[in-house]
Order: sequence, then structure tokens, then C-alpha cells
Amino acid sequence: MLDLAIDGLEVRFRGLSEPALAIPSLRLAAGERVAVTGPSGSGKTTLINILTGLDRTPTGRVVWKNTDLTALSEGARDRWRARNIGLVMQDFHLFAGLSALDNVLLPQRLSRFRLADAVREEALRLLSRVGIVRPRQPVETMSRGQMQRVAVARALVAKPGLLVADEPTASLDAESGGAVADLLLELTREAGSTLIVASHDARMTDRLDRVLRLESGRLV
Repeated sequence: MLDLAIDGLEVRFRGLSEPALAIPSLRLAAGERVAVTGPSGSGKTTLINILTGLDRTPTGRVVWKNTDLTALSEGARDRWRARNIGLVMQDFHLFAGLSALDNVLLPQRLSRFRLADAVREEALRLLSRVGIVRPRQPVETMSRGQMQRVAVARALVAKPGLLVADEPTASLDAESGGAVADLLLELTREAGSTLIVASHDARMTDRLDRVLRLESGRLV
């Protein structure tokens, strides 16, 4: 599990008189499940990119457990993210032409010299757990709900300490969105992972431990 400490975080963009993001202090406990909400342009994406190390922190400190992301180079942040974070995005980012199983295993293949049997077994277990009964089915022949289930399995196969989901139910119908929300909550609880979800979907946000609302780059 990963706990978070933010102090004096400020992000400014050229041409704007006010910070795009300003968080004087924030603490998240390890294993906590948190929603990030707010209108378009409120700073949600900027915050997610900072928290996952996709973007450099220009001012302040962002510390996950014992790792201060502000002290890491871009390459070091990339390696830290690969070891510690699972990502579930609105648009899935699956590769057509590959099966569900191969999509789940692809990040592990790219980061390892040899894929251990235990990783393949965990991928198959997770696909079964999320309801994919044909793991070798090409993803382009799946429904959007099935694709998002594959993306959830891929995010969790490396057993990350933190799972970040960015609008994971936004492009799904009510039934599929509710099922994906259930899976995210159940699987992160089983894995003991900290969960951060950027979402406007009450089916998701109402079931989390805390809701952080951003307006004009500030927590309200």
C-alpha cells in the first residue's frame, strides 16, 4: 500500500495569472479509496498527472510512502510508476489485434526479460475474476464494457500499491458502468491497493471513502 503526503503543491501555466493547481496540504492514508471531482478545467487531469509522475512537480513536494516524486528525474519517475501504479483510462488504450490475455500481459512483456509463469497465471486469474470467459478473444471483437474489464485486469496484474482510474465509467452504459465500479472497489480491496478515481459518476464516487472536489485548481 502507498500513503500520500502533498505539501505546497503549485502548478502554473504560461499566460495564466492564477495557478492551475494549488494544494497547500493533503494527506491520503494507505489503502484509502478517494474520488476526485470537479468541473472541466478545475485541475483534475493536472492533479492526476502530478500524482502518477506523468508530469514533473514544479513547486512543492509529492511523497508516496518514502518516495518524493519531486526529487526524481523523468526516467526515474517512469520506473517508479511502472513498479507502483496501475492505470485505468476512459479510452481503455488496448491494442487491436491482440487478445485480452496478451493486452493484460503486454506491459509486463515490455518491462521484463522473461515473463514468469506466475505472471501469466495471475493475468488469467484476473481476467476470470472480471468476467472475461474467453481470454484469447481479440479485444476489437469485445463490447466496450468487456474492454474496460480487460483494462482493469491489466492495471492490477502487477499488484500495484496504487490504482488510478480516470473517468473509468464515462463511456459505458449504466449496466456496464455499474459493473466496472463494482470490480474496481472489490479488486482494490482484495489487493490492498490505494484507489484514486477521477469521476463524475455517483455510482462510483458515492461508494468511496472520501471525495476531493476541485474548483479553479483548489480543493473546496
